[in-house]
Amino acid sequence: MQTGEDTRPPAAFSESREKTVVLLLCVVAALHVLLFSAAFPFFNNVDEGIHFDLIVKYSEGHVPQGKELVSPESASWLAQMNSHAYLGMPGQFPNGQLPPPPWTLPAGAQQRVLAERSASWRAQQNYEVSQAPLYYALAGFWWDVGGWLGLADGRLLYWLRFLNALMMVAAVWFAYAAARVVFFDNIFVRFGVPALLAFMPQTAFYSLGNDVLSLACFGATFYFLLKWLHNPGAAVGGLTGLGFAATYLAKISNLPLLLIVLIVVVMKTSQRSEKVYRRAATEAMVGFLCCAIPPIACWMVWCQINFGDLTGSGVKTDFLGWTIKPFSQWWQHPIFLPAGLWTYLSGQLGTLWQGEFWWHHQPMALPWTGVIYTVVSLVLIGAAAPALFRRFSTDPAQRNALRISLACFLAMLGFFAVLSIAYDFHNCPYPSRDYPYFTSGRLLLGAAIPFLLLIVYGLDRLLNRLGNIAKFAVLAIMIGAMLWVEIITDMPVFSNDYNWFHLP
Repeated sequence: MQTGEDTRPPAAFSESREKTVVLLLCVVAALHVLLFSAAFPFFNNVDEGIHFDLIVKYSEGHVPQGKELVSPESASWLAQMNSHAYLGMPGQFPNGQLPPPPWTLPAGAQQRVLAERSASWRAQQNYEVSQAPLYYALAGFWWDVGGWLGLADGRLLYWLRFLNALMMVAAVWFAYAAARVVFFDNIFVRFGVPALLAFMPQTAFYSLGNDVLSLACFGATFYFLLKWLHNPGAAVGGLTGLGFAATYLAKISNLPLLLIVLIVVVMKTSQRSEKVYRRAATEAMVGFLCCAIPPIACWMVWCQINFGDLTGSGVKTDFLGWTIKPFSQWWQHPIFLPAGLWTYLSGQLGTLWQGEFWWHHQPMALPWTGVIYTVVSLVLIGAAAPALFRRFSTDPAQRNALRISLACFLAMLGFFAVLSIAYDFHNCPYPSRDYPYFTSGRLLLGAAIPFLLLIVYGLDRLLNRLGNIAKFAVLAIMIGAMLWVEIITDMPVFSNDYNWFHLP
């Protein structure tokens, strides 16, 4: 356990006041997501239109059973609300201006534009049809609720995106709860993790897609896993199992995280021989298996029957034209060179913090921000690393939590590094043969809470000689800098004619 007068919260700071602060962070996170979700027009360059089509299919009770085109209903929405601002450049269009929203055109021109756009969308294949179902089922229900409430046109579409705010509230709460399980004596870590998450300028939070749900689901799994390690039992094992299944059914690329969870629970179940502990651990494992295995197994069987493989990933790889390279060619990948490794790490860490949106065919990022995020992340994780060893940390619960956090983060980094190495991307624009790297930080969001736990703990260790007031001041400066960069970067979207603020 850590010692020192500044690590233990003052007695006057009661549990109720602490939870009030966390609830305030949840509200701030929701407002943050709502504001920027409303500012960004539809449909962004990160497959938002394709995800929307899958949501519509689920809202109609239709779970795809094979390759499908974009549905006519989705196509009409896509035609009406799709902005060219993400990948289009003004110089590509007459008078050097992007096309105005269809609803601003005369009736005849509006019908012609909508018909052309709708036909184009209906001809596109939805390559996400085999995605895990949890997000699309929830979002489909949310879409129906919006319709029942009388929302229509663009406001119904933004209602769908606003679902992310609720998921972020859950994620921020689980970030606090996970930190509190083992860092009950360190107020800076307990507040720092949810605070950083609440203000994180990740653009995936403002988009349709399963990334935010992935973050919330593994946040719950991580919290219940830490509870299990502290006090095993059937109930906490079952809750861990439910979180485990939800994480898989939210996004199948979370598999590396689930592998870490499995390793941890097996090791801890077999580690101690005391009769009472072994009984509680066995009950926890039984509860875990009963809650985790059936839903995952059902979805795997569905994918095997309908898509030809247990994960359903073949649909997307076939559409994109990816193939597995011969093993002998893996070692020729540039990631094994210092420059290539830096390209991979900076790409992943930079986009983990700030996202992957483009604006007018250019990445939405100020120069050097990706480098700064990468360097700061590596330095703070390095500062946290000594606490993984008994010599530098006297609290085994905190040591184990940090070890699990690092294992989760490295497992996700390693997983996408292996995919970068193993695939030949042929003519795919991203990843490509010229840029053979998966550098989509949103795909790492499942590990965001363990990652931020390492970041905040590393900052705590770097500022170890200072008091909590100084630590929170530094954290506030970091958050203020992130917000300032986000506002400067995203300012152009607020004036876009397609966004929520300009709806008729």
